Amino acid sequence: MIRKLLVILLIFNLTACAELQQVVNQLPQGTGTIGNADIASGLRQALDLGIDKQVSKLTQTDGFFKNDLVKILLPEELQKVDKALRDIGLSKLADEGLKVLNRAAEDAVKEATPIFIDAVKGITFADAKSILLGHDDAATQYLISKTQTALYDKFNPVIKNSFDKVGADQIWNNLINKYNAIPFTNNVNPDLTDYVTGEALKGVYTMIAVEEKDIRTKVSSRTTNLLKKVFALQD
Repeated sequence: MIRKLLVILLIFNLTACAELQQVVNQLPQGTGTIGNADIASGLRQALDLGIDKQVSKLTQTDGFFKNDLVKILLPEELQKVDKALRDIGLSKLADEGLKVLNRAAEDAVKEATPIFIDAVKGITFADAKSILLGHDDAATQYLISKTQTALYDKFNPVIKNSFDKVGADQIWNNLINKYNAIPFTNNVNPDLTDYVTGEALKGVYTMIAVEEKDIRTKVSSRTTNLLKKVFALQD
């Protein structure tokens, strides 16, 4: 009897300490229940939904500029330029300077979808298990690991071209010249292409993470039967 109790306690302790990952490894794979392929498909569907619903918004006019979650502001070392211009009544000029940064990001994000689609197609069940039972942004983190370099390479030249197209060089030259003309300031002459590229990437991943968290935490956001079945496993 004591031996049986010890066995039961041992099983209980092992179960209590087992990671959720191990539980998912034992999920049934046969017909009539959710299988490995369904879990991977459900995660692909969730990411596709985030890309379609959220990333597409960023490509629209003011998709960045009027979205407080992703609006691109000046880098810290240039925020003094923005403040100084506003302090002397040049708020409109400062707004134009910010707007062109955000417009460039909106142009660049149009290049993202094909890269995301390829990454989403590549999700395997091994990926899916860890993603499903990960943090609220685990799927987004997967996309970051698979797409960040490729997206940077795509975004950077688009942002540079966008700056040229909207006259960002002229606007920033005007801004900086006005700032440099203010007495007792240190002259600045920034190259913002790399900075805006990085901020555009952050914005894209932020919006995908928003949609992922909604699907994970709100049953109402699971708009297909597959999403409901798959994400019920992590509830």
